[in-house]
Parts: sequence; C-alpha cells; structure tokens
Amino acid sequence: MSGSASFDDFCRVDMRVGRVVAAAPLAGARRPAYRLEIDFGPEIGRKTASAQLTRLYGTDELVGRQVIGVVNLAPKRIAGVNSEVLVLGLPLADAADVVLLAPEREVPLGGRVF
Repeated sequence: MSGSASFDDFCRVDMRVGRVVAAAPLAGARRPAYRLEIDFGPEIGRKTASAQLTRLYGTDELVGRQVIGVVNLAPKRIAGVNSEVLVLGLPLADAADVVLLAPEREVPLGGRVF
C-alpha cells in the first residue's frame, strides 16, 4: 500500500447504508453491469449507481438488500447513466466476481460507517 491516510482523510469518505429499490441490466456497458437505484434514507434520498455485480447477483436478489455505498464522490457517467454512488464490495479469488459489503443485520437507512 502506498502512502498513509490520516484519520481526517478517512472521515472525508462518506460511507452510508442504503437499500436497493430497483435493479436492471445496464444496456451499453462495456462489461455486464446493473443500474441500481438505492434509497439512503430521508437525509440523502435516492441515488443511482452502476455496479458490475452480474456474475454473483440477479436483479431479484439485489432489490431489498442493504448495501454500503460512498455517497460523496463526484458523479461518473457510465454507459449513459449518471452513477452517483460507489457501491462497495470485495473480489473473490479470481477478482472477476464481486461480493457486496453489507451490514450483518438490518440498520436504519442512511447510517454512516465509522
């Protein structure tokens, strides 16, 4: 790992819990991906994300699931979608499959990771 991040650096990354309320294949993506709509509660509201999760998750498995996302990054245009959130995950051994990070039990939407 190059360099060290300070605690203040970590605090600037706003990671929150949200619930996937809609998921659909993202047409036009270079790699198979979904367009997700995620509800981060009343303070943040709903945000859109592009996520390459198609190898391990179907849309029916994603809707209703709580996920962790970075909500304060600049939006990025991906296959015509304004991706406003970076949904966090971990790679499996081959790095092609992504496992979502999520709370181990239901927590209030919009809760901040610390």
